[in-house]
Amino acid sequence: MRLSYLFNAVSFVFICIGLVTLLPAIVALIYGETNCILPFVATGLGAMFLGGFFKLIVNHFLTKDKKMTDIKKAEGLATVLLSWLIFAVIASIPYLFFNFGIIDSFFEGISGITTTGATILTHYNYPHTLFFWRSFTQWLGGMGIILLFIAILPQFAIAGRQMFFAEAPGPTEDKLTPRIKNTAIALWGLYIVLTLIEIGLLVYFKMPLFDAICNAFSTISSGGMSPNEFSIAGYHSLPITWIVIVFMFLSGCNLALVYRVITQFKWRMIFHNEEFRTYVGIILIVSALIALFFWNTSNEFSFINLTNIVFTVVSLMTSTGFACSDYTYWAISAQIILLIAILVGSSAGSTGGGIKIMRALIVFKYLKREVIKFLHPNAVVTIKLDRATVAPEIIAQIIGFVIFYVTILVISSITVSFIENNAVIGFTGSFSTLSIIGPAFGSTLGPMGNFENLHDLTKIIFMFNMLIGRLELVPFLILLNKDYWVFKK
Repeated sequence: MRLSYLFNAVSFVFICIGLVTLLPAIVALIYGETNCILPFVATGLGAMFLGGFFKLIVNHFLTKDKKMTDIKKAEGLATVLLSWLIFAVIASIPYLFFNFGIIDSFFEGISGITTTGATILTHYNYPHTLFFWRSFTQWLGGMGIILLFIAILPQFAIAGRQMFFAEAPGPTEDKLTPRIKNTAIALWGLYIVLTLIEIGLLVYFKMPLFDAICNAFSTISSGGMSPNEFSIAGYHSLPITWIVIVFMFLSGCNLALVYRVITQFKWRMIFHNEEFRTYVGIILIVSALIALFFWNTSNEFSFINLTNIVFTVVSLMTSTGFACSDYTYWAISAQIILLIAILVGSSAGSTGGGIKIMRALIVFKYLKREVIKFLHPNAVVTIKLDRATVAPEIIAQIIGFVIFYVTILVISSITVSFIENNAVIGFTGSFSTLSIIGPAFGSTLGPMGNFENLHDLTKIIFMFNMLIGRLELVPFLILLNKDYWVFKK
């Protein structure tokens, strides 16, 4: 890896993130929260200063080549990883000014940028500015900061291909246009339009404008942090609940597919997509099964019950983590079904987490093929998705991903269970943070609970899980290879 490329990229990352960190200061001025200006101005200017410092190193000590025209895959992965670590640090610093501890500040910051939505807040008596920052960091992290840089910065547009696929969620290289820069612009354009539409609808149905902005940021990013202490349940509105359901559903779709359907006016395209059909089918089946459990255990079943069920299924499957009811009081059988939906997760190319439906489909077809080959050794069975044959190397990558995912989940669950002396916290907390969902199960980490009382070591493990879950393991696997740690100017 060439240090000149890394330092050059890091300098741009510091400067750009520093600039966006100044935005909450405007919110502070609007709401007269003058004491909230310093945290964001100081953090933003500090980040920009560091960016200038790294730029100085590049110019005077390494090389003046700033174009990064031949960036290699290892350098692209390193840039993505460093960018997210820098974003994590910068996003966490403002919390220190609001009397958060160091570990809690990093937990809340990392939970925000990875769109996990797990929180350590035990009360909501904080300024508007802080709540805006929580949701805004989710919104930036949802589509991806590297994708944003590719869209707006010429330096990143040139080297964008290697970094785009390092950050993009999902096992396929799904481009909308031949040029990565145009793809990034298209996806961010769709992302912004969906956000604005949701804000408008929420305001129309009487949600306060500030809450509408924060909740829309958290919905479209599949983040789930709300300025309301009781999440979406706190607004006591069926129209608002269904609006959030619709936009959570959209955020869990492959955004490239949504873009093509909207721009090409080929609405039937979504039903020809196997991943989308599976996504809709799982939501409907899981919701129907849970509704059946409710019907069998209760003499009353209303439209409100159905709304709560659908909302919870969509919220958890898309890893958004919003709450409109406390599902920890549901029957154990219903909670087990929810766990299955959480594990599968949302679509590849979405803002959601989990293993992803495309990977789950390919693993299922792989196991089916192995059964057929066991029964018929001479049979030639190919694995296809949307009538296209899946390359063997893609299958191998997906199998490896699932194995590593399960390994991290098991190690994290066992370790946290010992630390907390609680297997429920160990397993569901690890499951939730690795799948970047936010709320877990049980009274402590459930939708009405928080992560504040956990041991600091547990919080550190969960922060590690959140970063792995957002970047989908690949950059971290690369770090384990000794050949990766070879530097030159």
